[in-house]
Amino acid sequence: MKKMIGLFVCLFIIGSQIVNAQSKQISGTVTSAEDGMGMPGVSVVIKGTTIGASTDIDGKYSLEAQASDILMFSFVGMVTQEITVGDQTVINVVLESESIGVDEVIVTGYTAHRKSEVTGSTVQVKGEDLADMPVVSVDQALQGRVAGVAVSGASGTPGSQQKIRIRGRSSITAGNDPLYVIDGVPMVDGNVSTSTATSSLSMLATLNSNDIESISILKDASATAAYGARGANGVVVITTKSGKSGKANINFSATYGISNDATDGPGVLKGADREMLFYESLINTYGKKYKFSDQEGARNFYESNPNAFGTDYVRWNAAGRPETDWAKLITNDDAPMQEYNLSASGGGKGYNYYISGGYLKQEATVIGSEFERISGSVNLDVDLSPSFKFSTKNTGSHSYQDGLLEGSAYFSSPRAVKFFMPSITPAYNEDGSYNLDTDLPNPLFIAEQDIDENRLTRILTNNSLTWKTPIENLTFTTRMNIDYQVYHYKTYDNPISGDGDGATRGYGYQTNRNRANYVFQNMVDYSLELDGGHDFDFKVVQEFQKNRLYFLAAEADNFSDVGLTNLNSAGNPTTANAWFTDWSVASYLGMIHYSYNGKYVADITYRREGSSRFSADNRWGNFWALGGAWNINREDFMANMDQIDMLKLRASYGKTGNANIGLNQYQELLNFDADYAGEGASYAGTFGNQELTWETSYSLDLGIDFGLFNNRISGSIGYYFRETQDMLLDEPLSLTTGFSSQTRNIGKMENKGWEFELNADIIRSNDFNVSLGANVGTNKNEVTELAIDDNGVERNITDNTTRVATGHPVYGWYMPTWAGVDPDTGNELWYVDGEGSETTSNFNDANQVWQGGSAIPKITAGLNLHVDYKGFFMDASAYYAGGHKVYEEWHRYTNGTDVFSVLYYQGVDKLLDRWQKPGDQTRYGKFEYTGRPWQRHSKFLYDGDYIRLKDLSVGYDFNKNVTDAIGIGGLRVYVRGTNLLTWVKDDNLDYDPEVDTDGYTGMTTPPAKSFIFGVNLKF
Repeated sequence: MKKMIGLFVCLFIIGSQIVNAQSKQISGTVTSAEDGMGMPGVSVVIKGTTIGASTDIDGKYSLEAQASDILMFSFVGMVTQEITVGDQTVINVVLESESIGVDEVIVTGYTAHRKSEVTGSTVQVKGEDLADMPVVSVDQALQGRVAGVAVSGASGTPGSQQKIRIRGRSSITAGNDPLYVIDGVPMVDGNVSTSTATSSLSMLATLNSNDIESISILKDASATAAYGARGANGVVVITTKSGKSGKANINFSATYGISNDATDGPGVLKGADREMLFYESLINTYGKKYKFSDQEGARNFYESNPNAFGTDYVRWNAAGRPETDWAKLITNDDAPMQEYNLSASGGGKGYNYYISGGYLKQEATVIGSEFERISGSVNLDVDLSPSFKFSTKNTGSHSYQDGLLEGSAYFSSPRAVKFFMPSITPAYNEDGSYNLDTDLPNPLFIAEQDIDENRLTRILTNNSLTWKTPIENLTFTTRMNIDYQVYHYKTYDNPISGDGDGATRGYGYQTNRNRANYVFQNMVDYSLELDGGHDFDFKVVQEFQKNRLYFLAAEADNFSDVGLTNLNSAGNPTTANAWFTDWSVASYLGMIHYSYNGKYVADITYRREGSSRFSADNRWGNFWALGGAWNINREDFMANMDQIDMLKLRASYGKTGNANIGLNQYQELLNFDADYAGEGASYAGTFGNQELTWETSYSLDLGIDFGLFNNRISGSIGYYFRETQDMLLDEPLSLTTGFSSQTRNIGKMENKGWEFELNADIIRSNDFNVSLGANVGTNKNEVTELAIDDNGVERNITDNTTRVATGHPVYGWYMPTWAGVDPDTGNELWYVDGEGSETTSNFNDANQVWQGGSAIPKITAGLNLHVDYKGFFMDASAYYAGGHKVYEEWHRYTNGTDVFSVLYYQGVDKLLDRWQKPGDQTRYGKFEYTGRPWQRHSKFLYDGDYIRLKDLSVGYDFNKNVTDAIGIGGLRVYVRGTNLLTWVKDDNLDYDPEVDTDGYTGMTTPPAKSFIFGVNLKF
């Protein structure tokens, strides 16, 4: 027996020596692909065993392994790597974020799942793609990045609101903006400005894009039903950055650049051309009667009748015919822009943090306007105990916008003056002072003297406490979010010239508005794993949101002296106004997520929501969705098809809602904001409708997601159909009721289309990479049901240029059809009943008819290119929108063949293509001395198709040897350009093609063409 024991001991020792002889010491460093820094806490394990090690604070590790062993490198949120040891003794590994792989983690607000387990149509844009973009508002950077998402700028003025439409337009009057969610909390968004005349101010302009981790666009019911009555227009989920355990990572970025208008707009007439056309109007109108037929005769006739025609051209000729380039004078050439950001992130055992500060200043491309923002964030996660975790995210910012009049054709706006002020009018007097004897206010003087400014201070604090209960896999989280905003608006019109001169002797208006938005959430999460690969995730949420808004405004005129702009310097207070509103939303949400071995996935979502906008009997609505996905690539029969990394079929159907209407529309109310002989008085204010309830949308979504050839090619194909029912519409009432309309639930509308996304790594190697991404989205919108009057006739909604009627897109273009210019007479012609019918030269005889299409693009597309080679990189993106039409809104003043263009205001240079003699084939008719009323027709309705090179950046990432030598963690330098090139399909569309969602061009600032230089430092 002793001999046997001794033999076993000898064999054990010999075996151990053999094993030790085959083992060797392996060491290396694990770094992050994102910042190149060493990663602490990475698990390094020999596959199939429990033998392993963890990286230290510098990302270094060491362990013993055999040549045949496979090392697994894993870290939460990173793609696990497996490497065979072989003959290596040093193995360095770079871990990529899971978001880089085809199975990235998608954040949907309340939940987060791997892409393979998402049943809805959701696209996530990484924060690194948004950082350092030369834009004030982060939504500007989304254009062209997601299929089915159309982004258009209401104005290029820094800080202005952008309009986002996800899968078309779901409502007629109840709002079409998506819901914005920040760190899991629904927010209030939109235009902050209290003035409809001046520049808008976007709520999103308060956020620093460098603090954003990701933005997810939720498009279908499976993704949006969790947000119930506010998910019909899609959801934009913004996730801000958090820290990661390890040593502090300090990042500094700085950019400086210049901006100019991306498009110049139409050219205008020179003084000589304007004078010539003016004389033509006299010849065509008075020549036959007073016997003159040439320019000289017309000039003599004009100068002989100063009381009838004025003396503008007489004075201009006497002054030597000076030419004023108003477009150049009001343009802020090479408008500077600068931004600086500093952040630090890291953590230790039981905590992590992210701290940042930023400063941005951007001047507009027109005089007298700029935007400035100071922002900061402090985000902290702390393990209070093994069972409790506290998380807080806090952002503060102060934004200042010096805006301008651009909400309409305000003649004090420098943008309007550019197209309205005659070039024969000098900007300066002979002594160099401003010429104030002008038909329109001199914009140079107005920019110095008048004030139009928005100031917004916003504080966002999101605090949560998570309890890991004694019950395994059951957690409870309670959250409180406060969004507090202090807004101030001030406008001042000087008493010398402009909108404040004359009897008012200066005008001032100021508003103060405080908004507090509270959101309280209580959430229970439970995960259950059953034998056989059945995984369940349950979530129950109770949520309450309260919004309080306090408003105070006052206006006055008759200021005591020039330069005194506060209302206490005005001698005549004219208005004082104050009011308070509040609304609330309460909801209960249940979500079940099921996965069977990652092959079959199902989601069930149910939300019951109540809104104070509806009566007690109709306050609550039920919203739900069902979604399913089949990961075919995980089936056994696909095991040998290594070229397919992901192949997922998904489908969803559900119900969401919309309640974006005015407050208290269900109540019969009296207003008390009137006076009678100095006494307070009331009057009927709201007709009311106790039956008013939610506008609802039913959405079907079908799709395929795929990844091929080691994810070198990935993408998706999807189809959607959405029907909106019980639309919230203002239906006309008999005037005998004392009201013009009543809000009711009437009508149906549908949107449907296809979406395609494709990403391809054309070249993938260590030193050289080329990737291309493309997306295309289509949309067909149609109104299918409207209200019927007592005579059985459909109640259409019609104005001068659009109509809402069944069988057509919402607000389809509807106006008289222009038939060209009569070559014999020079008269403009219109079709009586649309193209193909008889023509008439009397505009009043031409009927409004459908013009086809609407302001909604039928197709949008984006193209993105990335190239890198040994540290050098290039990124480019382009955006296309087409199949829609835009309307030139102010053509009466600038495109008329009458006195508006050649005597009162300033015509465009295209007017030179006018009729002069019989046989001329021209776009414009003959000039006449008359002032025509508004004649809105299809001549100024253009194809809206355009392509824009949105972004182009070229730069260099210095290699590690260089950065180590200078003692930093990373260094990047780059040059970036935005809106560099614009192609427009319709040659007659001279204004910028990117217009507001209503389809009207105007006098707003076009997008900026920017060139910036940037540097990023990491420590």
